[in-house]
Amino acid sequence: MLKATLKSLLSRKLRLVLSALAVVLGVMFVSGSFVLTDTLQRSFTDLFSSAFANVDVSVSPKKEKGKQPEPLTPADISEVKAVPGVASAVGEVEGSARPIGKNGKVITTSGSPRFGFNWTGGGQEKIREGRAPQAEDEVVVGGYLASTGGFRVGDDIALLTLEPKKTFKITGVYEYAGGRDSLGGELSVAFTEPVAQQLLLGKKDVYSSITVTAANGQSDEALRDSVAAALGSGYEVKTGETLAKEQADQINEGLKFFNYVLLGFAGIALFVGIFIILNTFSIIVAQRTRELALLRSMGASRGQVIGSVVLEALVIGLIASVVGLGAGIGVGALLATIFSSVGGTSLQLAGIGVPMSAVISSFAVGMVVTVVAAVMPALRASRIAPVAAMREAATPDRPLTKITIIGALVAAAGGTALGFGFNSASLPLVFGGILVAFVGVALLTPVLSKPMVSLIGRLLSWSMPGLLGRRNSARNPRRTAITAAALMVGISLITGVSVVLTSATKSIEKLAAGQLQTDLIISGEGQVEGSPATFKREVLAEVEKTDGVSSAFGWASDGVLQGDDQMFAVAVTDVPAMRTMFALKPKSGDIAPLRDDQVALPEDLAAEKGWSVGSTLTLQLAKGEPRTFTVRFIWAKTQVLQGALVLPESASSGFRSDRIGQAFAQVRPGVPVADVQKRVEPLFADNPEITVQDRSAFVKQTTSQFDTVLLMIQILLALAILIAVLGVINTLALSVIERTRELGLLRAIGMRRSQVMRMITVESVVISVFGAVLGLAVGLALGVATVQALKDQGISELGFPWVTMAQYLVVAAFVGVVAAILPAIRAARLNVLDAIAYE
Repeated sequence: MLKATLKSLLSRKLRLVLSALAVVLGVMFVSGSFVLTDTLQRSFTDLFSSAFANVDVSVSPKKEKGKQPEPLTPADISEVKAVPGVASAVGEVEGSARPIGKNGKVITTSGSPRFGFNWTGGGQEKIREGRAPQAEDEVVVGGYLASTGGFRVGDDIALLTLEPKKTFKITGVYEYAGGRDSLGGELSVAFTEPVAQQLLLGKKDVYSSITVTAANGQSDEALRDSVAAALGSGYEVKTGETLAKEQADQINEGLKFFNYVLLGFAGIALFVGIFIILNTFSIIVAQRTRELALLRSMGASRGQVIGSVVLEALVIGLIASVVGLGAGIGVGALLATIFSSVGGTSLQLAGIGVPMSAVISSFAVGMVVTVVAAVMPALRASRIAPVAAMREAATPDRPLTKITIIGALVAAAGGTALGFGFNSASLPLVFGGILVAFVGVALLTPVLSKPMVSLIGRLLSWSMPGLLGRRNSARNPRRTAITAAALMVGISLITGVSVVLTSATKSIEKLAAGQLQTDLIISGEGQVEGSPATFKREVLAEVEKTDGVSSAFGWASDGVLQGDDQMFAVAVTDVPAMRTMFALKPKSGDIAPLRDDQVALPEDLAAEKGWSVGSTLTLQLAKGEPRTFTVRFIWAKTQVLQGALVLPESASSGFRSDRIGQAFAQVRPGVPVADVQKRVEPLFADNPEITVQDRSAFVKQTTSQFDTVLLMIQILLALAILIAVLGVINTLALSVIERTRELGLLRAIGMRRSQVMRMITVESVVISVFGAVLGLAVGLALGVATVQALKDQGISELGFPWVTMAQYLVVAAFVGVVAAILPAIRAARLNVLDAIAYE
């Protein structure tokens, strides 16, 4: 029996390749994910070990939750120097410094930091060209900043720090060990010490940290303990090795999430692959009916027949796992190389590694998925009676009643789990519900396939080949359903995400039209090293005086602590103007200017905290002691400033920065908004991070991020759709083999090769479009359910991406045409006499 199984397997090499291909792609994604994250983790560990190589011990002010730490002073440095075992102690200054390019815009990075520091000459940085800064208006820049911005020694460079734009003369360019331009794609610049203190920390004679070098024979751990004992509990004292590990752990934590995302899509790919493998083995069993029946009549037991099919699955799974692992190593290495060079990260890779998790998961996933998908066809094969060997047609279609009832129950269970998952905000329940719902819909597809395929096929059956193609796609509902279900999964996920993002966009647009009654929005384009871009209060006063502006207000923002709860707060310059421009309505109390000890909040937050007008709350701002505020008013539920505390303007003195982070202006009736915008924009000429936009442009910028998210998901789910395309090719190719005699008879009675190809193409297109229609329907249901569950999170409007959905249908039709090419060519090239004699 073993010999017969292996001979059968090797005699059908095309079937072997097509069966393994879907598993190969899924395994490739799994192993590639582990290879990529392992390589990057080791690379970042090496990077931070190198970055802190010159640090034996580091001293920094202790951070208290919700409070900005006080910087270190020269007295602290003197105290550290006096500790036995200290060879040297150098004060370090570091803070946000954003360089402005020659085009007048801030130079951005792909996530790497932009910072400034004081040049000490004792760190890893070595002057490559020029000299160190000596005067207040001189700086040296890193090699990567010099190459990115096109700067040379002698050029001027403008920088944004805690203060507005200032221009400096570049006196030198520095590099790191090995001649590297950067450690990780950072844009860095070094000032003289007094200038760095003023611009980066806000005052002279203060430091961010102290770098301590140990005397000969003194261990880092012992020195750390000595320094910590001398300074007391108000400081954080760590070894350079500990700092390197902490930085690497933070990066690796982010990489874990990245890995989970990749593995999630790998899971989707394998889930789609299961449909294809199940379909493949179903066709294989159907094709081998007479062969298996003959084996039964010769004495083979049911167990041996099951073993024969499962053995074939094991061989396919083993081959797919080996090939998938190899492909995954290549893909992981390629992605790691791209990651290390894109955006100027210049990350030196630690060497491509193949962790044991990649090997184990590849074989476990590849072989388990293949065998599990083959179990049902194997059981079906074992039920073939010996008498089937004497039948001409041994694969009669079976009733769909049982599978339809099971499918309805499974789909209902998935929908119920999905509902509970949304209500309890449980991701495992949500994902589990989606998975079960997909299985339920897949089980229901056979009963849907006949009427839907017949309807779709009518559009393409204007000729005899088209009519035959339509009937071929409808003659085996189970096979058509499984093939279409593979495409359905990818299309439905993309459609569901599209519905959610379209609804979010529509909700923001409605919010802007209904509740945002402001004409101009003044804000930074993004986050600046953890805090929003800001501008001076004096500039806001100039905005109010601008011709055509009727009123304007802004706020400084920061996180505050209420007990142990971290909350978001804004210090508003003009509460009445905010009420008008945000269309706020009072829920309790009158919306009026706040005194220094008063606070306002939205209805939702008040209900959550149990606060009412007159309630007192104690807040810890970033600076100073805790302060007590009394609730002045509560405004009715709105999508603006959800979950935020509104504090008086004076409270901004306790924020990390009291500068304005966002402002709004209203234009006088009858005055063109565009004209006023042109008069306001020059006020921010010295602040390239701040933009002045009208309401429509602001909404467009806000929603543009959704397009990026959708594109990323489409790219990742393209693998699932690619596997589904392979499924269509697989089904058609095996179907052509199964119908060899039938095709020979059609050719014998006069059907031309072009007509055969057209027939196969129509069959392929009908199956693909059926899968897409099914995917659109399921995706719409998932999207609508998600939007309903997110109503309290601000997505109040339901929107449908009709154009995108139409594009998916067109793509599905194109997929059908492409998938039919190889099977159609094979069918057209069949030798008529050989085909008629084929058994």
